Amino acid sequence: MELALADIINLDKNPLNDGAFRKACKRTLDETGALVIKEFLKPALIPLLQQEGKDNQHLAYYTTNKHNVYLTENDDNHSDSHPKNRTVTSSKGCITTDQIPNNSVLHSLYDASEFRDFLCDVLGEQALYEYADPLSSINLHYADEGQELGWHYDNSSFAITLMVQSPREGGIFEYVKDARDADNGDMNYAMTGNILDGDIDTESLSMEPGTLVLFRGRNSMHRVTPTIGEQTRMLVVLAYNTQPNVSLSESARMTFFGRLK
Repeated sequence: MELALADIINLDKNPLNDGAFRKACKRTLDETGALVIKEFLKPALIPLLQQEGKDNQHLAYYTTNKHNVYLTENDDNHSDSHPKNRTVTSSKGCITTDQIPNNSVLHSLYDASEFRDFLCDVLGEQALYEYADPLSSINLHYADEGQELGWHYDNSSFAITLMVQSPREGGIFEYVKDARDADNGDMNYAMTGNILDGDIDTESLSMEPGTLVLFRGRNSMHRVTPTIGEQTRMLVVLAYNTQPNVSLSESARMTFFGRLK
């Protein structure tokens, strides 16, 4: 049964339909590249989502990938030490939209028109659409002990995530804002290399369970440090498109999900 938004979101703290609240959120995202909304979910839902995640973790497809920060093939025109040819490791498990239970609060939140309207205002988009394929709209990511996301830039202009369970230690989201300007062709290889060398101070986001995060990662280099301890980090990615009838590429679906449908 589809839940009302008031049953999902702590609207007293996060009045999504309030114009001033929306403007404040947009200003924060525009100025810092990251919007962290703590206590977004109703507290009673957090243990339910955590148990749901544990119950379905056996369905997860686990991958370990070596990649460069641009998520592209290496470039023979540059040396092995160039950022285009330096590799990092990303490893995680993932369950897909069709593996999220039909009665999950995640479907109700993802589909809620008021939630999408709020996201459109804050992101500056005209409309947001679900993926046309059955796998890519809602993904629950698992990071067991030692698993991490290596440094990278996103291909998309925004990401929307919801923290379900934090690890005991580690699993920290670190980023460097505006490390490049891809839209204007300024790739800033020198700074990217310095970040990989650990010579640049990073910022981090605090994400307790129930926290919603909007992040612009196209130009801000970011990673998630390895999980430490036996408690799995569980994070939901709510993925939308700015155009209708878009599917994640077949190569990406095979890489991340191990299947096409």
